Amino acid sequence: MSMRRNVVGGLAVIGALALALGVGGGVYGLAMARRGFSARDEPSALETKVARAARSLSMPAGAREVNNPLVPVPSQALADARAHWGDHCAICHAADGSGQTPIGQGLYPRAPDMRAAPTQDLSDGELYWIIQNGIRLTGMPAWGQAHDEVGNNDSWALVGLIRTLPRLSPEEFDEIKAAMPQSQHEFNEKRMEDEFLDAQ
Repeated sequence: MSMRRNVVGGLAVIGALALALGVGGGVYGLAMARRGFSARDEPSALETKVARAARSLSMPAGAREVNNPLVPVPSQALADARAHWGDHCAICHAADGSGQTPIGQGLYPRAPDMRAAPTQDLSDGELYWIIQNGIRLTGMPAWGQAHDEVGNNDSWALVGLIRTLPRLSPEEFDEIKAAMPQSQHEFNEKRMEDEFLDAQ
């Protein structure tokens, strides 16, 4: 009799928890349905954990152990990587890697601060894999070709550049900024400035 009472009591507790979770989830779902889902909302701690777990699960098992064949990265390869970063990556990740750009902050999840531990703690192989293959359900596209394995030296040079972002020199920062595409407004301002100087 006592055992039966314990089983019934346990089932009642489980049922109450399930009901509470169902009701809570339903209330949250209704609130979201009324308000909608916006990329402006800050991700919750749970969403952040799930996104990081999804990033880890998206990579093949051996990605972490792959070493950068360019280490130490030649200075010309790093210079080329800075130009590539300015032209392709800075629009989302910013020239300094902070992710503080209108597009980077408008994404959901936000473009990460590439100088911070969650990125810098990734292995070279993981960074390479992300550059080559992107991350699903984020704004990070796949930049590699379909059948690139681990031989894309441009992507390996970018991995080397990412390692330098926390300590970019002012000259390196200026190199990246110089490679960034100009907006139409900036282009027109420069043209007007050049025309004014030519008329002097």
